[in-house]
Amino acid sequence: MKKTILVTGGTGFIGNCFCKLLLQERPEWKVINIDVCTYAANPHTIDEELKNPNYVFYKEDIRDRKKMDEIFAKERPNIVVNFAAESHVDRSIKNPTIFLETNILGTAVLMDCSRKYGVERYHQVGTDEVYGDLPLDRKDLFFTESTPIHTSSPYSTSKASADLLALAYHRTYGLPVTVSRCSNNYGPYQFPEKLIPLMIAKATNNEKLPVYGQGLNVRDWLYVEDHCRGILAVLEKGKVGEVYNLGGHNEKANIDIVKIILKELGKGEELISYVADRHGHDQRYAIDPHKANVELDWDPITRFEVGIKKTIAWYQSDLGKKWLAECIESEQEWLKANYENRD
Repeated sequence: MKKTILVTGGTGFIGNCFCKLLLQERPEWKVINIDVCTYAANPHTIDEELKNPNYVFYKEDIRDRKKMDEIFAKERPNIVVNFAAESHVDRSIKNPTIFLETNILGTAVLMDCSRKYGVERYHQVGTDEVYGDLPLDRKDLFFTESTPIHTSSPYSTSKASADLLALAYHRTYGLPVTVSRCSNNYGPYQFPEKLIPLMIAKATNNEKLPVYGQGLNVRDWLYVEDHCRGILAVLEKGKVGEVYNLGGHNEKANIDIVKIILKELGKGEELISYVADRHGHDQRYAIDPHKANVELDWDPITRFEVGIKKTIAWYQSDLGKKWLAECIESEQEWLKANYENRD
């Protein structure tokens, strides 16, 4: 059945992967991408999508109520999936305001338009960071959908607020809402402020690899395409008003990730440089995706050993090198200030 799906943040890392997946596996659907294109959205990311007649791009800000209303009125989407978010914890510590404005107020604008134009599903893309963290010595503990919200940073607080607001719109107004919360994503087209692409870029150039603290913080890693398939499963099989955790079954300490990248690239561990830790750095994230597996028949299919090789290979390809260089060139000042000049 033909659908019109409006994807916000579709020029970013995960949103773009989701658009690619839709155009490939739901070719009868019309995909609308709204993205203001912040620093983390390289415009060349969507070069191929723009050639597809079922893909439409609007360079607009989700906080702009008038523009959003105009787009909803014109396109009349059946489904809205909100990826649009400021997402880097370190940036949220330095400047919380933009995170609160985009991640909370922007979400409210989208849901008001969704109510006005009668969308059949509004999906909020969340993060496992809303649950806070788990102790490193309790490997038996995992985040479930009933784990209490316990945020640690302005970023995670803004995302938790957006989730709760979406669920409140469902209860108060009857908006058909679903929410998903994912573990750490990795894969092609991820902006190099995040761990894996940053380490690949620096190792490739034989630069020092900045590792927070001792690198013992543990994350659950999920290949980006597996995450996007999970979101599609929520849209097509998920129950309105429910939250679904999407995890990768792959916990690794940051230092282990760094060493894997160095080994794959044939580089020595002498490139590792331990730097001052992040304020309020969460110790361990670990998701239990049992609910998604049972209700949606979803489970990640990309083993980390395969996914990390695919990811490194993409960043080493001509396309990946060019894309990465463009991102780094545009953000040299931030990358230097945040990763090289830490007390």
